[in-house]
Amino acid sequence: MAEERAETKAAAPSPEPSPAAGGGGGGGDGYREFNGRHEFPSNMLKGVLAIAMWIGPIYFNLFLILLSLLILPFSKFIVVSGLLSIFMFLPMDPHSKTGRSLARFICQHLCSYFPTILHVEDIHAFHPDRPYGLLSPLASPVFFSLFFKQQISNISFVNVAVFGYEPHSFLPIGVVSLAELTGFMPLPKMKVLASTAAFYGPFLRHIWTWLGVAPAERKVFSSLLDAGYSVIVVPGGVREVFLMELGSEIAFLKSRRGFVRIAMEKGCPLVPVFCFGQSNVYKWWKPSGKFYQQFCRAIRFTPAWFWGIFGTFLPYQLPMHVVVGKPIELKKNPQPTVEEVLEVHGQFVQALQDLFERHKARVGYPDIQLKIL
Repeated sequence: MAEERAETKAAAPSPEPSPAAGGGGGGGDGYREFNGRHEFPSNMLKGVLAIAMWIGPIYFNLFLILLSLLILPFSKFIVVSGLLSIFMFLPMDPHSKTGRSLARFICQHLCSYFPTILHVEDIHAFHPDRPYGLLSPLASPVFFSLFFKQQISNISFVNVAVFGYEPHSFLPIGVVSLAELTGFMPLPKMKVLASTAAFYGPFLRHIWTWLGVAPAERKVFSSLLDAGYSVIVVPGGVREVFLMELGSEIAFLKSRRGFVRIAMEKGCPLVPVFCFGQSNVYKWWKPSGKFYQQFCRAIRFTPAWFWGIFGTFLPYQLPMHVVVGKPIELKKNPQPTVEEVLEVHGQFVQALQDLFERHKARVGYPDIQLKIL
């Protein structure tokens, strides 16, 4: 695993300053821009194949179940369902070299397909050797070694952050630009949290696990941070999909404070991230009403109809701009009070709103509004 990660970082493109770095909210020596189409030359066939492997298992499972139910005798339908159930719980190797190679192919060609452009306001804030979770910038190994030579060996330095990614849209496809196997971000280990429902889907759980996706559960979240992984969370989740509106962006954040509390407990910085254009890569339709909302929350999934090119699952090739803001530094607080959580949560919401306003015009969406619910 260590060798593979080193290979990934070695193959990753070096962050060169963008010509656009001098204006429109992206300025500064730390600003970097990565264009998936420039970094990973691809073609339509590879892009379609990457999308088919990424989202295809959802359609395959549904198609197989419906076809078996409608065509096969009931006894054979039970057999098919049983086989799918086996794949739901079949042990798998998350560090499989073949699986990781497949996931790297998906990440790179997905970035190229739209393309996905990653804008990082301060790349230096994410240096892999930077100590996070300490009290001040002076809290470095050199500083402490001058005054606390005996204690320096007991200090643990980690490079871990919590990325709050918005919006969810129908599918948070743009998050692929932050994935560990894409290699744009300099942090060595990264995971994405997704609905636990995805991990009950045959074949889908294999692909998404290899991609670096983990179930969105508190215990998993905390253990990943403890293990040195930076974690990307989409706070809006299934509720945000239900609230989607045409012509505006929705971020369901006001009551979503769990990710903030965990970041405070671990002393990890919070990083606001917003993806422009993601809500446009699919057309969609969904029911409305209170019952539908309750049903979505119960199953932790949003049943709806969405389509792309020629009515298929292929998304439209529209650019997505993923903007990463500067980290909000946090002191470690194992037991934050409600008031302390509310204060940091407010800082994050304001930082996300400011990030949105700074970049919306320069990436081509000057009139769009962000509704934080």
